[in-house]
Amino acid sequence: MPAAADIDHRLARVQLLLLDVDGVLTDGGVTWGNDGIEHKTFNIRDGLGLRLWQRSGCRAGIVTGRSSRVVQLRAEELGIDIVRQGVEDKLAAAAGIVAECGLAWEQVAFIGDDLPDLPVVLRCGVGAAVADACPELVAAADLVTRLPGGRGAVRELIERLLGARGGWSPIVSRYAAVRP
Repeated sequence: MPAAADIDHRLARVQLLLLDVDGVLTDGGVTWGNDGIEHKTFNIRDGLGLRLWQRSGCRAGIVTGRSSRVVQLRAEELGIDIVRQGVEDKLAAAAGIVAECGLAWEQVAFIGDDLPDLPVVLRCGVGAAVADACPELVAAADLVTRLPGGRGAVRELIERLLGARGGWSPIVSRYAAVRP
């Protein structure tokens, strides 16, 4: 893992946060109803974190190996317009997104949980792993969250990203300013 000063410098440069879904935005469980409809549980704090990230002028995107209608619905609810589902080669998909956004890899963070995420974690400016990621991803990541996937890990990363550029404290202050 890089030194704290180095990682903070790299976190401050990030303009695009790319996310895996299963095991990152969810706990990795997939539930199928008797009607054949897939159900997923998303953490509401991750959702607010993504909204705050976007309000700070940055973008978020989803790159996932599975395809699910509920992922598209969640992305729409959060205003995430970069959604790549059913992706076999996440590095190629991420490279396309980086090019479309006109960014350098150093301006991109990616958070994942398993081996298909490893190439992107190794390539981007900040590669992150959720606390319960596979050992190989944890070993390769620049940053490992304290929280597991689906339990606020994305929010934790966003707080670090915004904090590195001095943007988290003002957000908290705005909410705290409501006190009479």
